[in-house]
Amino acid sequence: MNDFTLWYSTPAADWSQGLPLGNGRIGAVVMAAPHREVWSLSEVTFWSGQIDLEPPSVGGKATLEEMRRHFFSGNYNEGDRLAKQHLQPQKQNFGTNLGLCEVVIDFAEESPDLGEGGRFRRELDLTCAVAGAVREGDGTKLYREVFASHADDLVASRIWSDVPGGVSFTLGLKGGTESFKAVALDDTTLEFQGQATENVHSNGTCGVWAKGLMKVVVTGGGIARKDGQLIITRADEARIYLTVSTDYRRTDSDWETENDYTLVKALNKGYALVREDHVRDYSEQYDKVDIQLGKGKSGLSTDQRIRILEQSGGDEDPQLFALFLQYGRYLTIAGSRENSPLPLHLQGIWNDGEACRMGWSCDYHLDVNTQMNYYPTEIANLGESHLPLLRYVEDLAQAGRSTARNLYDCDGWVAHVFSNVWGFTLPGWETSWGLNVTGGLWLATHLIEHYEYSQDSVFLESVAYPVLKESTAFYLDYMCAHPDNGWLVTGPSNSPENHFYSGNPEDGVQQLSMGSTMDQILVRRLFEFCLTSARLLDRDEDWGRKLEEAISKLPPLQIGKKGQLQEWLEDYEEVQPEHRHLSHMYALYPDSQITPERTPELSAAARVTLENRMLQEGLEDVEFTAALFGLGFARLHDGEMAYKHISHLISGLCFDNLFTYSKSGIAGAESNIFVIDGNFGGTAVIAEMLLQSYEGEIHLLPALPQAWSTGSVSGLRAKGNAEVDIVWENGQLTEAVIRTFSPGKLTVCWGDQRTTWQAETGEIYRFNTRVEQV
Repeated sequence: MNDFTLWYSTPAADWSQGLPLGNGRIGAVVMAAPHREVWSLSEVTFWSGQIDLEPPSVGGKATLEEMRRHFFSGNYNEGDRLAKQHLQPQKQNFGTNLGLCEVVIDFAEESPDLGEGGRFRRELDLTCAVAGAVREGDGTKLYREVFASHADDLVASRIWSDVPGGVSFTLGLKGGTESFKAVALDDTTLEFQGQATENVHSNGTCGVWAKGLMKVVVTGGGIARKDGQLIITRADEARIYLTVSTDYRRTDSDWETENDYTLVKALNKGYALVREDHVRDYSEQYDKVDIQLGKGKSGLSTDQRIRILEQSGGDEDPQLFALFLQYGRYLTIAGSRENSPLPLHLQGIWNDGEACRMGWSCDYHLDVNTQMNYYPTEIANLGESHLPLLRYVEDLAQAGRSTARNLYDCDGWVAHVFSNVWGFTLPGWETSWGLNVTGGLWLATHLIEHYEYSQDSVFLESVAYPVLKESTAFYLDYMCAHPDNGWLVTGPSNSPENHFYSGNPEDGVQQLSMGSTMDQILVRRLFEFCLTSARLLDRDEDWGRKLEEAISKLPPLQIGKKGQLQEWLEDYEEVQPEHRHLSHMYALYPDSQITPERTPELSAAARVTLENRMLQEGLEDVEFTAALFGLGFARLHDGEMAYKHISHLISGLCFDNLFTYSKSGIAGAESNIFVIDGNFGGTAVIAEMLLQSYEGEIHLLPALPQAWSTGSVSGLRAKGNAEVDIVWENGQLTEAVIRTFSPGKLTVCWGDQRTTWQAETGEIYRFNTRVEQV
C-alpha cells in the first residue's frame, strides 16, 4: 500500500462507493463485495439523440435591434418577451450519454465465508490504475484485480486463489437500455449489443448502437454456459477480457468487427503483457507529478479519512489533499486521453444514470462544468489529455456557423449554454438560463490556455488562431454600441445562471440584459489574444487594427455600491445572493485580468464578491461552487481561505469514493448527484495554491496554508512552457527548480522576492530560499 491508494474494509454498497476505471473511452465503476462484484460500464460515445435541423431564422439583426432598444430603455419585460419569441428554441432530440451495461460476477456459494476473523479489502491504486479486492476466510484468500487498458483498448481482470481450484463464479451481463441483448457464443464468450435510447431527452428511438464481447480464459477447473451466463467452477485462475465499440460517426460496418480484432490481439499477448503495457502506458502520464504535503493517515481507510477531515479540519492528514490532487490527475488520464473520441462530460466518462433521467442530461454544460473538467489539465502536466476537448471545440465552431447565421444573421460561429455530440449550438429552451451567448467562447478559451502553456506555434497557427478568429468575427458582427457611453456590448444575454432586479419593482425578476460582465471578460480575452496572435504570426494587419479599435471600446470591470465586482453592466440587485454560479470571477481565475499585484482595487472587490456569497445562510453549496471559492481565494493569495474551501469540498461534498456531488434540491437535483467537475476543480485549487503563472510570471507557493507547512511538489507546469519543482519547510521556500522548454523572459516570485531572467530552451534553473539563481 502507498500514499496514493484509495482503500476500504467494507463492501461497496452502491455506485457512489464503487471505484472508477477508464481508458479514455470505456469507463467502469467497480462495486466489490466479498461474494459479488459488479462493473457498471459506460462508453463516452454511447449517446441517445440525433442531429436535428435548426429552425429557420425569423428575425436576425432587425429583431435583435428591437430587443436591444427595449433593454437599453429599461423595458426589460418587453425585451424578454421578444427574446423568448425569437431566441428560445423547442427541445428536440438533444440526447444524453447513457450507461452501457453491468458485468455481474457472483461467486459460488461454496466459496469460503469470511467466518470469524475473516477480512475483506478493496482498493484502487492510483500509481498503476488497477482496482483490486481480496477476501480472506476459512484459511483461504481469493484475489481479484481489474483495469481499463488504454494501450489495448479493453477492460481486463484476473481472479485467483491461494489454493488450487479455489475460483468459482457465475458471470453475466445486465443491460442498461431496453434494446440490450446478451448471448453466449460458446462456453467462454458472451456477446452483447444495444442502442442508446431514452424518452426524457429524445424520442426513445434514436441513438448510438454498441456491440461488445466478453471472453473468459481459465487455468484448471471447468467453464460452461447456461441461460446466457458463463459458469466457472473450481478453477485455479480466471482471466476476463471485455471490449466494446459503437457506430458513432461511423458510416461503414467495420465497427462491428473491431471487437474481434481487439480481443484476439489481447489473447495473443496474454494477460501478463496486457497488464504490463497498461501500467507502462498509464505511468508515462501519471508519473510526471509527485506531491508530498506531510505525513498522512494512509493506514486508515479512505472513508475514515474523509470523516476525520470533516470533524477535525484535516491538519493531521495533509497527505489526503495530495491524494485528492493525484486522484484528479488519475481521473483525467482515465477519462481523457490524446486519442479519446470525445471530451469529459458532466460525469466524466462514467454514468450512474441519475443525470440521464433528470432534466439535466449527462452532456456538455458550457457555463462552467465542462470548462472546469479541464481546469487542472495543463498545470497538472497532462496537456495531451486536453486535446479531446480542443478537437471538440473545432467541431463546435463548424456547427455553430449555422446558428450564428440563422439566429443572429452574423458571421463567424456561436454556441450557448450547453451542447451534445450532435453539434447542438442553439440557446437552451428557456432564456433565463439558455441565452448564454458566450458559452462556446468560454469553452474556446481552452485553446488559449493550451497554447499559453505549450507555446506550440503549429497548434496556434493551424488550430487556435483560425477557430478564435472566426469567433471574433461573430462578436464583431453581433455586438453593438451602448447608446449612453458608446461601449461595445453583447446582448441580450444572461450571466449564468443568475437573476437580478432591475430597480423597477414592476419588472419583477429578470435574467436578460445587455453587456453582462462575464460576456465582456470573455470577449476581451478573445480579442486581445487574437490581436497578439495576429502580430506573432505576422498576418491580418487590417483585422488587427479593427480588433484594436474594438478593444478600446469594451467596458471596464466595475465595482458596485457594496464594494463588489459587478456581475452586470448595471449595478443590479441580485435575486439570489446565495447563487451557486460565480461566472464573473473568470477575470480572477482562470484569467488574470484581476491580480493582487496589478489590480489591487479590483482584487479587493473580487474578495467582497466571494465573501458576500459564501456568508449567505442559504448558499447553494455544490461541488463546483466550493472549487470556485477555493480557486478565487488561491488567486487572491489567501491560503487559509482556499484551504477552508478545498477541505469542505473533500469532507462535505464527496462520496466515499471521492467522487464529488451536487446536493439534492439544488438546480433540480433529485438526489445527491455525482458531478465530476468538483474533482477537477478541487485538483486545480490544490495546484494553484502551490503554483500560479500568467503573463511571464511564475509564483511559487502563492497560497500555502499552515496545514501544509512542509512539503514538496515536482512536475507542475507553468505558462511559457516550463516545468516546476518546489521544496519548502516550515512555510519557507527551500529550493525551486524550473525547467524551460521554450525561450522567453520569465520572472519567478515568492512573496515579495522576484528574479527576472531570459530563459533558454532546454535549460534547468535552480533557485534558493531568496529566489536567487544558484
